[in-house]
Amino acid sequence: MGHLDIVERSLKLFDRVVVAVAKNPRKHLLFDLEDRLEMFEKMTEHLRDRVEVKPFDSLLVDFMKKEGLSIIVRGVRLFTDFEYELQIALTNYKLAGVETVFMMPSQEYIHISSTIVRDIASYCGNLEGIVHPFVAQKLRDKFGCSR
Repeated sequence: MGHLDIVERSLKLFDRVVVAVAKNPRKHLLFDLEDRLEMFEKMTEHLRDRVEVKPFDSLLVDFMKKEGLSIIVRGVRLFTDFEYELQIALTNYKLAGVETVFMMPSQEYIHISSTIVRDIASYCGNLEGIVHPFVAQKLRDKFGCSR
């Protein structure tokens, strides 16, 4: 829900938001690109007139140039997140003059991470209020949980 929170709050600052979903073969992700696109499209369907979900498999700044975008919005939960994200932001600016806006998640989501979600899901725990209902179902299916 933290990602959706950042998208919804970004719409208070921008007329439209493009959610860029990376195809990153170096990361060991739980879901493939198609599943992650489907989940984000479902989560943002109520915002369809202002939110686009698009895949990319290049440097983010190259994707942004191709799409005519100039600002990145990044959710940052903790100071340790900020240190890493700042390095990326400075590099993106140096590479392509791309600005980064950092946004804190709403208080009810700030403690949630993908690792925590995976742990709860792997034990078939209750994900209500932690992830979107469609994502919860995809996680239950992935881990063989019935409900």
